[in-house]
Order: sequence, then C-alpha cells, then structure tokens
Amino acid sequence: MNSLSWRELRPLQELSIGPVLDRKHCLLLAPTAGGKTESALFPVLSRMLSESWAGTSVLYICPLKALLNNLHTRLESYLGLVGRTCDLWHGDVSQARRGSVLRRPPDCLLTTPESLEAMLVSRRVDHRTFFAGVRAVIVDEIHAFAGDDRGWHLLSVLERISRLASQEPQRIGLSATVGNPSQLLDWLAGHVPGEREVVAAPASGIASPEVEIDFVGSLDNAALVISRLHRGEKRLVFCDSRAKVEKLGAALNGLGVLTFLSHSSLSIEERQRTESAFAQASDCVIVATSTLELGLDVGNLDRVIQMDAPNRVASFLQRIGRTGRRPGTKRNCLFLASTDEALVHALALVELWRSGYVEPVEPPATPYHLFPQQLMALALQEKGIGQHRWQEWLLRLPAFRDIPKETRSAILEHLVAQEILHEDQGVLSMGRAGEQDYGYRHFSELLSVFTTAPVFTIFHGQREIGVVDASNFLTRQGAAALLALGGQTWKVAHLDWNARKAYVEPEQGRGSTHWTGGQPGLGFELCQAIKAVLTADTFPSGISRRSTEALTRIRGEFPWVSRDETSLIRSAAERHDWWTFAGARANTVLCSMLEHAGVSARLQGSLRIVISADWEAARVAVGGLAHHSPSMDAEDVPEDHLDALKFLELLPERFARDLAARRAADIKSARIILGQTVRWIA
Repeated sequence: MNSLSWRELRPLQELSIGPVLDRKHCLLLAPTAGGKTESALFPVLSRMLSESWAGTSVLYICPLKALLNNLHTRLESYLGLVGRTCDLWHGDVSQARRGSVLRRPPDCLLTTPESLEAMLVSRRVDHRTFFAGVRAVIVDEIHAFAGDDRGWHLLSVLERISRLASQEPQRIGLSATVGNPSQLLDWLAGHVPGEREVVAAPASGIASPEVEIDFVGSLDNAALVISRLHRGEKRLVFCDSRAKVEKLGAALNGLGVLTFLSHSSLSIEERQRTESAFAQASDCVIVATSTLELGLDVGNLDRVIQMDAPNRVASFLQRIGRTGRRPGTKRNCLFLASTDEALVHALALVELWRSGYVEPVEPPATPYHLFPQQLMALALQEKGIGQHRWQEWLLRLPAFRDIPKETRSAILEHLVAQEILHEDQGVLSMGRAGEQDYGYRHFSELLSVFTTAPVFTIFHGQREIGVVDASNFLTRQGAAALLALGGQTWKVAHLDWNARKAYVEPEQGRGSTHWTGGQPGLGFELCQAIKAVLTADTFPSGISRRSTEALTRIRGEFPWVSRDETSLIRSAAERHDWWTFAGARANTVLCSMLEHAGVSARLQGSLRIVISADWEAARVAVGGLAHHSPSMDAEDVPEDHLDALKFLELLPERFARDLAARRAADIKSARIILGQTVRWIA
C-alpha cells in the first residue's frame, strides 16, 4: 500500500481478502469505482506468490476490448510490484504481440471469451500447455455476460479450460448491484465443488444521489439545455442508440459545445482518440451509448445526463455510478425526456430505483443452439473428438447436461446428416458444410454468439472512421445520402461493394445514419411502474416544472387506466387496443393465445396489443383467455426472434422453434395479467 500511496483499503477490499484467500468462489459487489478489481486481484496475487503459481495462472475476462486496454496499465503495474507479468490477448492485439505472449506466457492474461475460444481452436497455440497452470478466473462486469447467450458461451469455454488445467480454478465474479447475487454466483460456479460467498460493499456513508427529470420535447431542445447547463464541467450523455448519439452530437457541435462521441460502430482508433481527448479536457461533453456504461475510465466526471431512459434499473445504476468519485462530490443524473413516452418511462424507472428494485440477472433459457457450436469448436480444438469423449468435455456445463439425452442425440444426428459434422469410425470432425461455413477459414463466425448485420467500413483516405449498415446505401451503383459518423458529416465518394468499403470526404450540413437492431422491449416490472405513474395523483420529487406540466397533460390522455385492471379500447375500422402494461415478452404470449382464439393480434410496443377483429369477437377472445393457462405456441414465434439467435440454423427445426418460443415468452407475467379484470371501453 505504501508503494501505491494508499492510506487504507476500501470496505470491499477488506471484506474480500478472507474469502478469496480461502479459495472460495466469490461474487464481489460494489458500485462503479468501488475497487472491485483490486478486491479480487490482490488476494489472488497473494495466493500466486505463496503457492508459487507458474505460467499463465490468472485469466481476467472482460466484456469489452476497450475495458481490457484500459485495465492493462493498472494491472501491469500491480503485478510488476511483486515481480509478475500481465498481458493482453484480444482481436485488436497484433500477431507479433500474440507471439510474444505464447513465447513468454504472462502470469495474468486479460482477454475476452471469444479470444479464449480462438486460442483453444488455433493451430498456433499449444492450449494444453498454455492453460495447464490456470488457478483463478476473474470475470469483470459479470452481469453484462450473464443476461444473454454470451454468458453461456463464457461458461462453456471456462469448462474446457478447466479440463485442461491441472486443478479446478477458483471463479471470481465482479459486478455492480444486481437483484439476485446468490443465483448469479451459483450460475458462475456451476458444478464446481467448493464453498461460495457473495461479498458486498456496505452501503453506509454513501450520500444520496441527485436525480432530476426534465421534459425537453425534442433532441434539438435537449442539445440546447445541455449547452446552457453546467458550463465549465465535464458531462457524459447517454443515448439509447447510435443514431441518437450522432444526431445529438451534431446538434451540440452546432451550438459550439466541445463534443466527443463514443459508440460501437466507431473504429477502435476513433474511440480511443475521442475518449483520451475527453479524459484530458474539462469544459466538454461526450455522448455515448452503453459502451461507456461499463466502467471505462474517461477521467473524473462532473455530470451524467441521460437522454430519455434506459430499459433497466441496473443500467441506470451503472451510469449514475460514473459520477461522485471525487471527495466532496455526489452521484448525480439528469434525465432529459424528448417525448411523452420517454418522460413516463424515466419517471417509472426512477420510482422503481427509489423503491430498492434492481432486476435479477437471468441467464437465457435452454441454450440448445450453443451445444452444436461447442461441438464444432471442440472438434476443431481436438482435431477430431470421439463420440463418447465429447461428453466428458461438454457435459461439465449444467446447461448442456440438462438437455435431455434424446435431444442431444437428435441434434448430433442432424449435424451429421447436414454435413456440419463428419463421423468416421466414431470420431467427429468438421464436415463439408461445417468447414465451408465455420471452419478455419471462417472460424471467426464460430467464435462469437452475436449476429451482426452486413456492414460497410468507412474510410477517409487511409483513416478508418467506423462501420455503418449496408442498408444506408440506396443502390449498388449510387451513393448514399450524407452520412453522420464520429460527429462529422461525410459525403460518399466511392463504394466498393465487393470489399464492403466506402470512401468518404468531409461535407457541410447534417447527415444521418441508421443501424439495424433496436432496444429490447421493456420488462413487466417497468411496464407496471409506468401504469403506476399514470394512475398516481401526486408528482414524484426531483421533476421540473415542465415535467409536471407534461405529466398532468399525459395523465389527462389516459383517464381510463386502472391500477389493477387491463383495458380493451374500441376504435374504428375493427382495430382495438388492449392495454396490458405487461411487457414485450408477456405480450408475445398473449398475442399467441389470441391468434389461437381466432383473432389477429400484434405487439405495439411493450404496453399494448393491437387486435384486428370486430368488437364483439375481440371482447370474446380477450375475455376467454382468463379460462386458459398461458402458453406460447412455437409456430407463433415472431421471425425476428428466430433471426436474432445465432446458430439456430444448426438445430432441427422443431428444437429451433421451441427454443425461440421459450426465449420470447414471459409465462409468469402473462399469468398475472390474465388474473386481472378487463375493462371494456367502447
């Protein structure tokens, strides 16, 4: 501590020493900047020294390459203090540096799940030797993994690495506040023996955050408010889409505000350049998507501003945690609502937070589609794997072990029949179709569980700016409209369709860019909180006069909303609105049930369902649902749910649709809605 000039350890760092030294599997919980990295690393370093660990003994896994880069200098200095080493391995690391890692394996390797998978299947990496000494795995921002299929992929890779290690590694997760910490730790530790402990930083001594909500009515008005408020301070503005980041950034630039942008479609060089400039500036704004939610260091922030509202309380906690790090400062967040819907959404989110609610992190159900992905990866790793031996590798993961044996057999038979895998005397290897689509030449497609839209890489001369969806270009021959990227407007000078590259020149005016993919629908609890905001007769604290006036007007437009009822509202042309306030996944279940009751139904956001039928038929269908248990027919799964799951094409169709149906459905919340009285409003 003297070398680090620290006077004392933080509370979480003190509390973590015993459990980590005792080799327990741990989940360490603290707000952003709560010292979680040191809480895990310092006791692990003590074990490394006292137990004479050799080779690469610690894997430090992060969800973002930028976060790894940001951590590397700090961790390198910590390990250097005790004569140990630390290095990086991810997609942006050069081949020369990777070669150095293989020749001189570091004691601690900072990496991503996808890069670990790449090391396992690479012909250049002797994975049996490299991973033999792994003794501890630290997973940073674990909540960012566990809520989607990337978490199952991470656990699958860890199981294969654990089998290569000479002993079962200790597993340590780092997270901000979550609603179900014990369950999250059990998910991380899986089948691994050993004691488990959740270690949480005490909440005492933390000043109440300053949270304000203002109604501005448009993105341009938001830019005007931001330009006038908090001058001389460093402000981080969150938006829910890349297009909004670009539009708001352009508006702020037009008002003379020093503005930087950060989102996932900007090149790594552009992001590093802007984030570094922002960290060194003072009177400025950085506008970002959730890429800056996960603890990336951009210096000491004065303010967080949220454009509209995120979909989860957990995201809000991450974002407000970026402030209040300096002595004498408080955590703060200003919501700027650009629409009526966004205002009610923000008010509901803040009320949920004030009630103490944080969403549980729930891993997606039944990851059947990752089972064939892991089979193929294992076949590449082992250069062929016996029909029985693959079970020793993959069935270590409880999620795969819980797949019924007959289902696993059917999937395997399907893979062989489709020539994804080839079987020869009981040995599985990549088949013709598997090699063509996922083999060594295309193995990057096998290593990531995310689907991505076709993109063009944008260049200004030799400088890579970022990527945009191919849909921004109107024709194969013509140019697109003016593009907005990185806070600059660009005119397309040349399109190379074969190489998927666009060459651009700076242009005056305001461009626009759109990307496919959107925000996931709202959850049941948030939708019910929105209903509570609409039905209340008081005003929450911390809202502006404009917000109070807007909320009064909005409540006047929803006089029929009842706290404990749903409402079916009759409208013209056989189109009726059923306001359920159930959330997107529960409404998907209800739509499926309505279709089977004989009426056409579709989601309209997360709060209501649109029914196309005559009024009496709609009443009969909705009223009749109360007599049935909620269910989701696999044939009714929306196509976008099928398209969103990578590797679904590797499953027999019946399993693919069943999996998509399970993912799309919230049966529990649908059951609550069906238990409520329906108001008929003709």
